[in-house]
Amino acid sequence: MDRHGSMRHVFGVPRALIGMIHVGALPGTPVAGASLERVVETAVEEARAYRDSGYHGLMIENMHDRPYLKGAVGPEIVAAMAAVGQEVRREVSLPLGVQVLAGANREALAVAHACGGSFVRVEGFVYAHVADEGLIESCAGDLLRYRRAIGAEHVRVFADVKKKHSSHALTADLDIVETARSAEFFLADGVIVTGPVTAQAADTAEVEAVSLGVNVPVLVGSGLTPANLAAYPLADGLIVGSWVKRDGLWSNPLDGERAQAVAAAFRALP
Repeated sequence: MDRHGSMRHVFGVPRALIGMIHVGALPGTPVAGASLERVVETAVEEARAYRDSGYHGLMIENMHDRPYLKGAVGPEIVAAMAAVGQEVRREVSLPLGVQVLAGANREALAVAHACGGSFVRVEGFVYAHVADEGLIESCAGDLLRYRRAIGAEHVRVFADVKKKHSSHALTADLDIVETARSAEFFLADGVIVTGPVTAQAADTAEVEAVSLGVNVPVLVGSGLTPANLAAYPLADGLIVGSWVKRDGLWSNPLDGERAQAVAAAFRALP
């Protein structure tokens, strides 16, 4: 597969900088407080800030909905995420990705299809791991059949491998490259490498090894800062979510100056 061609098809560039929008707590979740209208407004404001800073893509994720359900969410979350995605897409034309926690990959795909999204970020695509929510099992066969059934083949599937916030003792005899190759074999459109937890950087050697070991796009999905972007020269995409928030904390509002600093560091890459 032409990795750069795949990235150009989605983002219009061979290498993409993607800004994460951590959608406010949605209806029915433990810390929900703001109205859905206000949640949407905040997401749109962050989308504009990323666009104006020069990012190539956006993602929406329901990270404030903790503690997360495992493998599925209710219709109220799907409806709310679709509403957020629709308004973000209406205001900002950048390619949009969707993730619904935890491992609610069918729901993410449905949201992306409904709101004109370009990709989904999924967990548990191949093999099994133990996450905060419990055992997460492989979903590739079910998910790609569902994608075909709803006519959403245009929505790319980017799969986390050896995902953060998880124990991988079950697959300790499989290294991250073999896991990524399995995701590629099971028709993932790209793979995502992370550090062990949110805001911690991915291992540079792992990113390089995965990039050399597969023929699909490889994205870095945690711990990116202006200081370390250059440490991932083979990565096809860089997803930024924590450092760009006030004080570098994911749960804080987006800091426009930090978002611009990351974009400037990206533009300075060779």
